[in-house]
Amino acid sequence: MRLLFRFSIPVQKGNECASDGSMALAIKDLVEKTKPEAAYFHLDSGCRAGTLVFDAKDPSQLPAINEPLFAKLNAAIDIQPVVDLDELLTKI
Repeated sequence: MRLLFRFSIPVQKGNECASDGSMALAIKDLVEKTKPEAAYFHLDSGCRAGTLVFDAKDPSQLPAINEPLFAKLNAAIDIQPVVDLDELLTKI
């Protein structure tokens, strides 16, 4: 199942984690776990944020993906199942 995974990090926690290097480690871990087909890092309402698209083979892997972002970065996370255009057109 392809997922759109969005996260945002509160400013104060983001500043702390950027300074001590833990943000880079958490994001590197996220990318290694998900192996995204696309990854973008941006601002969302003034907070550091990211959007990844990846294939989740098993929904049971989501806690291992989510928990480090919650615990280390105090991130807010939103996950949506998505399809690409080719998939959509073959379903119609």
